[in-house]
Amino acid sequence: MQDPITSGKANPMNVDRCHSRSVRSEGIRIRIGFETVLDCPAVTPLLLSLLPHSSYDGSVTGSDTIRTYPQVPLEDFVDVYGNRSTRLVAPAGRLRLWSDCIIDNCGEPDPYDWNAAQHEIADLPSEALHYLLASRYCQSDLLVEKAWALFGHEPAGWARIQAICNWVHNHLTFGYHFGRTTKTAVDTMRERTGVCRDFAHLAIALCRAMNIPARYAAGYLGDIGVPASGPGDFCAWFEAFIGGRWYALDARYNTPRIGRVPVVRGRDAADAAMITSFGDYDMHLFRVWADEIPARIPEHQLRALLASLPDAPALTLAPAG
Repeated sequence: MQDPITSGKANPMNVDRCHSRSVRSEGIRIRIGFETVLDCPAVTPLLLSLLPHSSYDGSVTGSDTIRTYPQVPLEDFVDVYGNRSTRLVAPAGRLRLWSDCIIDNCGEPDPYDWNAAQHEIADLPSEALHYLLASRYCQSDLLVEKAWALFGHEPAGWARIQAICNWVHNHLTFGYHFGRTTKTAVDTMRERTGVCRDFAHLAIALCRAMNIPARYAAGYLGDIGVPASGPGDFCAWFEAFIGGRWYALDARYNTPRIGRVPVVRGRDAADAAMITSFGDYDMHLFRVWADEIPARIPEHQLRALLASLPDAPALTLAPAG
């Protein structure tokens, strides 16, 4: 999703690996997937980014590709941010899209390092400079004065990033009814409400205003190691470059989580749309799952598990009339 992989260097700009601080030494397995049903009034080109990011290195059981009913030709590619994308042309009528697989995960919570130092701009790798700039949803240039007033007294480094996360977490109210496609970081700062992407956009903009490279990310985040929070959904968070690497941070939950699987990255959500349509459609169904399963299930049982989607509702998939 972005930066090139540099072999043999301790600067993993693009690779999501398990880290040395072990919580579950044998790791975990997570069943991830989505299902959606779209009704297109006419032939409609679609661009999908709904698969684990190209940097994710966990092994996969089953197929982590997109499947369709009725079958249509698919073309897969990796975009400039490393997002695994699929292009297709949806026929007029009803189209079902889904993916379902089991991935291995180290089972560790998001890593953190209180000793990680903030880089001087002159010392940043060139790949990170892109994430210092203002973007469509993260107008960091309009928040510089506010950011320095709020966080300029914090020590540069991890403490400053954590202070930004704490502030966003404590001053914003989460609610799905607060979300809208045009909402920017400046809007969120003023309204003090939002969905997970708004929490991420504001934290990103504040980090950039403090000269900390930050980028948008979204993907799977199941209720692993935490109380169940309701129906599954994709989740947005952000990543900051500090101490020579990218770290995942989450201003909405503001606590390290287990089983985070990135799907898309970019400067903000404009670079990381999961479904882009070049025409109208109605969405009749959209559901997401990211559930831990026993780690020692034999391979043949895993494949049998993937023979049908979890808790699939009965659907009428004939073209809508």
